[in-house]
Amino acid sequence: MIPGEKIKNAGELEFVVFCIENVAAKLGVEAQRVYQAFTRKSDILYGYIVPEYEVLHTQSREYIVDDLLEVMKERGVEV
Repeated sequence: MIPGEKIKNAGELEFVVFCIENVAAKLGVEAQRVYQAFTRKSDILYGYIVPEYEVLHTQSREYIVDDLLEVMKERGVEV
C-alpha cells in the first residue's frame, strides 16, 4: 500500500477504530484526542496504521497498542 492511501474497506475502518479506542483506553484519554493526534498532529493514521494494516491487524491487542505508543514517542506526538 502507498503511504497516505485512504481506508479502502470496512475491515480497515474497523481496525482504525480499534487502534484509536485501545490507545485511548491505555492512555486514559478520550478517543477523539487520539484521533486528532493520529491525524492533525501527525500522519500516523494514513502514513502508518493504514499502510501497515496487513501486518498490524494480525498482531495481539497489546502488541498493536504498544507499537502505536512507540510510534507516537518516536515522532514526538502527544495527546
